Amino acid sequence: MRKKEPSLSDRLSTAAKAKQELLERARASDPTKDPKYAERQAARRAAAEAREARAAERRAAKEAEEKRKAEERAAQEAARAEAALAEERAREAKLEEEARLEAERKAARDARYAARKARKKR
Repeated sequence: MRKKEPSLSDRLSTAAKAKQELLERARASDPTKDPKYAERQAARRAAAEAREARAAERRAAKEAEEKRKAEERAAQEAARAEAALAEERAREAKLEEEARLEAERKAARDARYAARKARKKR
């Protein structure tokens, strides 16, 4: 003998009852009715605030480090610019000294030449 197949209305009512039971179980296990729920929530909030505070400290430390590095880079760049300027000045001074020495050598050479010409004229 075969069992009777449940009709559509039977299946719908069974599904509705099951849904209602699930809803009642969920309401019964509602965490807000738990006496320790407020404590757990407070602990979670405290942990989140502490996490945020640590993150803010890390951000502040990172910003301070970036600022320090930027200042250090600026100081190094200024030192490099000063060294380049000093090197350029030294190069210019050396060129001026070489030009002065060359002028002295030319004057001495011209003087020798003039002396030689004066000796030949006599």
